[in-house]
Amino acid sequence: MTREVAVLKGAFTPLVTPFRNGAVDYDLYSKIIDWQIDQGAQGLLVNATSGEPTTLTSEEKAQLIEVAVKASAGRRPVLAGIPAESHAEAVTLLARAEKARADAVVSVTPYYTRPPQRGLIAFFDDLAARTELPFLVYHIPGRAAVSVTAETFEQIAERRPNFVGLKNTDDDLALVSRLISRLGPNFRIFGGLESTAFAMCTLGGCGTMIMTSNVAPKQIARLNDLCVAGRLREAQKLVIELDELMAAPFLDTGPIPVKCMMKLMGLTLTNEHRLPMVPATPELERQLEGVVERYCLSVR
Repeated sequence: MTREVAVLKGAFTPLVTPFRNGAVDYDLYSKIIDWQIDQGAQGLLVNATSGEPTTLTSEEKAQLIEVAVKASAGRRPVLAGIPAESHAEAVTLLARAEKARADAVVSVTPYYTRPPQRGLIAFFDDLAARTELPFLVYHIPGRAAVSVTAETFEQIAERRPNFVGLKNTDDDLALVSRLISRLGPNFRIFGGLESTAFAMCTLGGCGTMIMTSNVAPKQIARLNDLCVAGRLREAQKLVIELDELMAAPFLDTGPIPVKCMMKLMGLTLTNEHRLPMVPATPELERQLEGVVERYCLSVR
């Protein structure tokens, strides 16, 4: 049975990272966090895929954690992503997350290396042993090129009681059912894909961490609340209403469409990226402008 962590529930926003003239715009990051909280986001996740962490330095990733904790000021839980190809960098980011007083740590599966399952167990076991913070794994096979089996997650949980959940950016609903069955209802599973996040909620998941929350936190929080409350007919109706909006982040590689929508909404001045990521094409921008208009998302 997994220990209960009360703050780990609801619609968390995996925050984008704004850039200005090539540098991280930390002031705008703070303002985006204020807007997210005002709009009803139930939690904040730093350094997820939406934040383009592979284009950031280790210091920038650490500073984003610190800025988010300070900007939230206890109003919402802040989960610190510690994405790294190397174990050494993950250890450094973990220490900075602890020092910043993040509410929990989220460690992505090591990407590119494609380690065996025993390597994943050793990696996460070592990191979780270094902290008393609640520890979650960010499972994202499509980006990391490695899948974690249910048996592997179970072995990590047996070793580390502070391993309390997942951000499951995958379409494997059977994995959700099995882990909740084996590890208990307190094991926290956040749906990370628009297409399956709410199905995961109905199977016992605790919330969502999806890109659409960057542009529509209020709507996604409402949808999450309906699913958790078992009001599935209302949730189904809202899912249908939000279909075009939740499909928009996948019109190009994420977070390109989301950043473009944030510019169109007036949340940011630009939709700047770092190479090899690039801004939306003019054709895509026109398409997304229609989405912003139809869902009345402008904040101007």
